Amino acid sequence: MKLPLHGRIGAVALAGALALTLSACGSDNATETPAATGGASEAPASTLSGSLNGGGSSAQEKAQQAWVAGFQTANPDTTINYTTSDSGAGRKGFLDGSLDFAGSDSALNADEIAQAATRCTGGAGIDLPVYVSPIAVAFNIDGVTELKLSPDVVAKIFNGAITQWDDAAITGLNPGAKLSGPIQVVHRSDDSGTSKNFQDYLSKTAPSVWTYPVSNTWPAQVGQGANGTSGVVQTIQAAPGTIGYADASAVGTLGKVSLGVGSEFNAPTADGAAATVAASPRDTTRADGDIVVNIDRTTTATGAYPAILVSYLVVCNTYPADKADLIKGYATYAASSDGQSKAATAAGSAPIPDALATDVAASIQAIKAS
Repeated sequence: MKLPLHGRIGAVALAGALALTLSACGSDNATETPAATGGASEAPASTLSGSLNGGGSSAQEKAQQAWVAGFQTANPDTTINYTTSDSGAGRKGFLDGSLDFAGSDSALNADEIAQAATRCTGGAGIDLPVYVSPIAVAFNIDGVTELKLSPDVVAKIFNGAITQWDDAAITGLNPGAKLSGPIQVVHRSDDSGTSKNFQDYLSKTAPSVWTYPVSNTWPAQVGQGANGTSGVVQTIQAAPGTIGYADASAVGTLGKVSLGVGSEFNAPTADGAAATVAASPRDTTRADGDIVVNIDRTTTATGAYPAILVSYLVVCNTYPADKADLIKGYATYAASSDGQSKAATAAGSAPIPDALATDVAASIQAIKAS
């Protein structure tokens, strides 16, 4: 079965079974967590068919590509379209009904939850954390491949208080590095959950320096804006002296800052992101089935990297009958051990912890047909 590309992720025709997908993820009655459960050696034919339209987070792009491919392998009569834009556009499309689901690096806020009650045919919008990734502070400096920066210094660079690479605050942390010239900051120009997560990191780790309210839009009148993750990365790649922030999966060979965490300086890694998630509590104010992680940006756990994003699939807990099983199947695959492994390979993301995966699976299985 041959299908056209949609947005940046093509609907790919493949073969397999939903039963394999579900066994890989687990359910309410499972005795093993999704990360621990294995798949069947032979899968029965899938009974799922139809299409879903999703979109949003550019940070999720490579993970969504992997999930689309894996899910359609198991369910050849399905088509999943994911259009990469930004988290704000994804949530907007979900809330106005033009998208069946959204990828978002920010959970639904109170106003959006209220809107979702109408959009979700009498149900509610819920956030499913399925993608955990470090945000790299990426730079392009001729002859420099490694850079250590404290949270205060990073905040001063991005708010414009430090404007030269040979500032004593930078050279003092990087003796021997050949640093000179003006700093050119690159930030997101669109409505970005990555921006919100990076600002949250700055506000929590350097509160006396980063005093802007945290939002999905970039608040400081410093530097150059670029659209989407790819726009930021391309701008940094094109101009020496630049520094910006982007999902670590997208920065390629650019230099990556090792951030000060306690007495350590830690590079952006999947293990470091996982350590931060493990140290972070859930938001206990959310409704049943709506799972949001309150990231502990100030953790000093060994190896932790707190400039991370926990990115969500935003879905309804009720769908029309022709969509309910399909959305459950796709979300189940994304959260399954196989889906998480494929995302890790494609994007360098950290698999969600077992306890979180179990709760996400339970939320997915509770999705009902309206």
